Amino acid sequence: MVLYRNFSGGRLSAVRPCRVISDDDRGLLLWLARGSAVLVLQAVDGRGIRDMPFAEWVKVDRQVVHATWEGPGLLKFIPPDTDHSIWFFRDAQDHFTNWYVNLEERAARWDDGGAAGVDVTDQDLDIIVHQDLTWEWKDEDEFAERLAFPESYWVGDPAAVWAEGRRVIKSIETGDFPFDGTWTDFHPDPDWPVPSDIADGWTRPQA
Repeated sequence: MVLYRNFSGGRLSAVRPCRVISDDDRGLLLWLARGSAVLVLQAVDGRGIRDMPFAEWVKVDRQVVHATWEGPGLLKFIPPDTDHSIWFFRDAQDHFTNWYVNLEERAARWDDGGAAGVDVTDQDLDIIVHQDLTWEWKDEDEFAERLAFPESYWVGDPAAVWAEGRRVIKSIETGDFPFDGTWTDFHPDPDWPVPSDIADGWTRPQA
């Protein structure tokens, strides 16, 4: 089990315990089970970052709280030496529905012995990829809104984020791995335990 930790401007914003499915020259493949214990950053009044304008979010008091991963199980694939991950979304019956390209700063791995994980900084702009390999950008408005606050936003080079997305789109349109159907038939072992808490070590500094 590893901890997939998300940071925003150096501040921890989410922790998700994931099972390692494979780790080879193709990249790191993780499984986040439905019902897993997670940690999320939210305002002290219970609202999340998407529940208010970004101008308000950067001013409110925030805290990391315990929560549960309510959605279907999720595969997360982190290719080596890239600034994105690829998520395999599933429906309520755990059938593959679509890919989701999460643009993020290159993952940094860490291993403290008792706990290990990967740290990323989400760059907000995303790409939804349908089974027929058609695609669409997601969260362009959110990306633009936050870029208007350079003193608070953690994306310093928006052109690089767009360029990374366009690079991935070329692979999408030609059906390159992993958009070639690899892992779309994945099903977890029903005997795998669902993490009910977060392993000690989640408070370590960002890698």
